[in-house]
Amino acid sequence: MSHWETGRRVPTQADVVSLLAAAGVTGDEKRRLLEMARNAGEPNWLAVGIPGIPHQLAGVVECERAASDVVQWSPMAVPGLLQITDYARAASLAAGLSPSDVETRAMVRASRREVLMRRSPLRLHALIGEYAIRDVIGDSEVMADQLRHLRSTAELVNVTLQVVPSHVGWHPGLVGPFVLYEFPDSPPTIHFEHHRSGTFVVDAAEVRGYRQAVLEIGKLALSPEASAELIGTIADERERAR
Repeated sequence: MSHWETGRRVPTQADVVSLLAAAGVTGDEKRRLLEMARNAGEPNWLAVGIPGIPHQLAGVVECERAASDVVQWSPMAVPGLLQITDYARAASLAAGLSPSDVETRAMVRASRREVLMRRSPLRLHALIGEYAIRDVIGDSEVMADQLRHLRSTAELVNVTLQVVPSHVGWHPGLVGPFVLYEFPDSPPTIHFEHHRSGTFVVDAAEVRGYRQAVLEIGKLALSPEASAELIGTIADERERAR
């Protein structure tokens, strides 16, 4: 079983059936886990969302807890790990979620930030598109608070935050956002968030391609110092618009 936990071996479907029976797992959760077992041999997999806390979000949370390093390219929105509760709530409301689902997701967002503050904190390199810090999610007050939070979080020794200007020409990040997770004892994983689902990719060739994309996007980004200055300037603008 230790080999399953570390990812060295994949349990067979029969193994999973036995474990679920011993644990008393039934119903929808049993069907979901058996579906995962059937697809466990695939190099990539899709996690489909459900109301409340989607399976793919649960997968993201586990990746964040287990990872030693995360690189996130987020061109259009503030990365989840860096979102304040009011920003997350406003984004969920705009997406048409029910009030109960909005609050559930907001609480999950808030709890995710713990990985940046724990004793052995996650190292985060956030590459954020300029659009994400200029667009107003919620209202000017929410955005001002969000930008202040970005700037203060960027002062942590384990966080590197860089803004990629809007008018820098073509680069691989224009294809879309992604997150690269690096683990101490497991292969790296790429995550792509979709409208109602997410995809996790562990294929080594794909991971190499996205590592190269990180390098190319990073070359176009402002320095951490210049990024903090720009974020502060826009935060001041939002403060005046309150």
